[in-house]
Amino acid sequence: MSDEKILLTEKKNGVGIITLNRPDKLNAFSDELTFQLQDALKEMEKDKEVRAIILTAAGRGFCAGQDLQSRSIAQEMGERPSLGDSIRRRYNPIVIKLRRIEKPIIAAVNGVAAGAGASIAFACDYRIVTDKVNFIQSFTKVGLIPDSGATFILTRLVGLTKAFELMLSADKLSAEEALNLGIINKIVGEDDLMKEAVALAEKLAAGPTKAFGLTKRAVNRAVFDDLEELLEYEASLQEIAGRSDDFAEGVKAFVEKRTPQYTGK
Repeated sequence: MSDEKILLTEKKNGVGIITLNRPDKLNAFSDELTFQLQDALKEMEKDKEVRAIILTAAGRGFCAGQDLQSRSIAQEMGERPSLGDSIRRRYNPIVIKLRRIEKPIIAAVNGVAAGAGASIAFACDYRIVTDKVNFIQSFTKVGLIPDSGATFILTRLVGLTKAFELMLSADKLSAEEALNLGIINKIVGEDDLMKEAVALAEKLAAGPTKAFGLTKRAVNRAVFDDLEELLEYEASLQEIAGRSDDFAEGVKAFVEKRTPQYTGK
């Protein structure tokens, strides 16, 4: 078993940097990675020397969402996973913490951001991305509903019509398209991503962070006040989807690298 850490943290010049570090899995979320990310965010929130935060990832992808290999193992054993419980324990606390931390949080997004990976990027305050980025609402590809706040946050970012299209189609959304839709703040070259993210974070960290935090609180009240209620509703619907035949077939087809044959059951 590798001793390599699956999540890295560092702190410099008032900036805390959290790096997802499962590059061989495109930083797909295992149980342990979600819990470590929760802990890292709590530590960054408490640390008074950290005045701005960057969330990024190692390798050629930001985050491919849930690690479906772990789901397939459970299904091979004849289990239908409780996805509602999983979301409540693993993903919802991350999304809530990203919104409630009264410090600016920048997602520095490299490569693909799919499923919960996209949702978590959307929950940050800023999104700086490379020109290689694709955002994908990949949930429906395996018979699930968008979760981790996707139905809530993406709809507010782009509006009902476009959000619903992206969720049902699961089409790739390029960096340029995301910029035009107002989802991201800036596109940079791959080699400049962290330089740009750190420059912005250091600028924010040197600013009136008390006022920034209160501004974020006001924005949360205006736009995200019912976020936790919607996260719970997503989890309850995902519980239903996770016990469906379509989900079992979707994961099986993904692992077997074939087109799924859905029945709507």
